[in-house]
Amino acid sequence: MACDRDARARPGRDEDSAPVAVKILVAGGFGAGKTTLVGALTQIRPLRTEEQFSSQGAAIDLTAGLEGKQTTTVAMDFGRIAVHPGLVIYLFGMPGQRRFWFLWDDLSRGAIGAVVLADTRRLADCFPSVDYFEQRGIPFIIALNTFDGVRRPGVDEVRLALRVDARVPMVPCDAREHASCRDALIALVDHVMARPAAASR
Repeated sequence: MACDRDARARPGRDEDSAPVAVKILVAGGFGAGKTTLVGALTQIRPLRTEEQFSSQGAAIDLTAGLEGKQTTTVAMDFGRIAVHPGLVIYLFGMPGQRRFWFLWDDLSRGAIGAVVLADTRRLADCFPSVDYFEQRGIPFIIALNTFDGVRRPGVDEVRLALRVDARVPMVPCDAREHASCRDALIALVDHVMARPAAASR
């Protein structure tokens, strides 16, 4: 009887069962730092689909303010985080260029939410991602990526510029720093869990 009572007190998963998998998207404009963020968080070698700019791509992709950028993501970035043996997070970085937006529907299928990484130098580049998640009812947060030597606008200023609902969290984020990126993921998970049950259906 004591053993049965102990078993009931620890309603964990079966040791042989598969871990729970959680899918999180990393979105934002071209050059916002999505690949860097996924690389800062993943516990495995990240899958990257970066290619060198071609002459054709350079004519299409808007690189103003990103003169040092030499590569572009042509499909997605992928990373994996094992939170504990029963929970694994899969990160999918979505391509930011318009010519790859056709991939977004497939990448977002099954995701619990998204981190929209905002380059404060090019806030308008966030609009397509924000619109996409709002229209599909996918919860998201805005992570304000910080760049050295760039003025950091206040949260209220960014919220007004992006016309984002007051209930959408905004957090500072340095895509190069593991702890900062981790805090952004935690903010997203908290936001998802706080949503009313009806809104998450």
